[in-house]
Amino acid sequence: MRKQAHFIVSGRVQGVGFRFFVRECAQELKLNGAVRNLPDGTVEAWAEGEENTINSLLELIRQGNGYSRVTDMDLEWSDAAGEWRDFRVVR
Repeated sequence: MRKQAHFIVSGRVQGVGFRFFVRECAQELKLNGAVRNLPDGTVEAWAEGEENTINSLLELIRQGNGYSRVTDMDLEWSDAAGEWRDFRVVR
């Protein structure tokens, strides 16, 4: 069963290429969804796919891209709605 994860990542995640890192990882894992910066300095993302594959993405995100530093992640799971056709950075 396909799932959707909605998550908000806190830490040093803006101005360090984090959204593009998340997109690259998600595309390599063949997940659909989106990622965007929020005004409060956090990053919000949605990922749709198999739960174990999304968990792989979440682990990569926690490790970061070498410039970012994740301090917290709020995560909510739901059934996939099929609303995403690819994985994109939203401005």
